[in-house]
Amino acid sequence: MNPANEDKVVSFYDQFADKQEKTGINSRHLSILDKVMAAGLRPDHHILEVGCGIGTVSSLLARQVPKGKVLAVDISPESISKAKKIWKSQQNLSFEVSDMSDFDKGDQQFDFFVFPDVLEHIPVDQHQALFQKIQKHAHQDSVVFVHIPAPRYLQWMIDHEPEKLQVIDQPLDSGDLIKSLNNAGFYLEKMETYSVFFEEKDYQYFIFRSSKPLGKSTPLSKWDILKERIRIRLKYGLIN
Repeated sequence: MNPANEDKVVSFYDQFADKQEKTGINSRHLSILDKVMAAGLRPDHHILEVGCGIGTVSSLLARQVPKGKVLAVDISPESISKAKKIWKSQQNLSFEVSDMSDFDKGDQQFDFFVFPDVLEHIPVDQHQALFQKIQKHAHQDSVVFVHIPAPRYLQWMIDHEPEKLQVIDQPLDSGDLIKSLNNAGFYLEKMETYSVFFEEKDYQYFIFRSSKPLGKSTPLSKWDILKERIRIRLKYGLIN
C-alpha cells in the first residue's frame, strides 16, 4: 500500500473507532468467538489477532485463554489507544499498532491466528506477504481462523448500499484465499457460508491448519461408523 493510501486508511479507522465503541459486542463478535472455540481453542493457547479494532473480539478471546495470551494488532493508532484503555484490566491481553508489514516477534509462535473481518479491507496483492509473516510465527499445530463477509452479499452491498461500507471493502474469492494460505503452509479444514444478520448468508468462515504430514492413520471404531449409518438411515427413512 503506498503511503498516501495508507494514510487514508489509517484516518478512516481512527474515526471508525468511536463507532465501534458505541456498538459494543454484537452477534458477529459472538459468532466469531463461538467458531474459534469450536476449532479447538484451549485455555493455555497464545493468539495473534490481526485487525482488532478497539479489541471487542480480543477481549472475548482473552477470557477463554486464562492461562494463555492474546496479542491484538491494528493499523489504527486511535483504535489501539482506545483498546488499551477499555480492556486494561485483562492482564493476558495486549495491543500493538501494526499493519503487519514489519511484524516480527523473533522465535515467538502462536497457536491461533484470528482474522475477524479484516482481510476484505486489505488489498488482495498484500495477502500473500501477510500470510508468509503468519507462517514464520506458526508451529505444526497452529490454526488460522478467517472470518469475512460472504462475497455475494458484499457485492450486493457494493451495488445497493455502498455508503455503509468501509474505505476498502472488496469481495474475496474463496479459491484465491485458500490458494494463498496453501502457499503459506496451511490447508483448509473447514469452510462455511452462513447467516449472522441476514437470511441471504452474509458471512463466511474458514479454518486452516498447518500442513504437517500425517503421522498415522487412525480408523474410527466400528460402533462410531455404525451409529453414523443408523443416523442417516433414520433421517431419510431407510430403515426396513
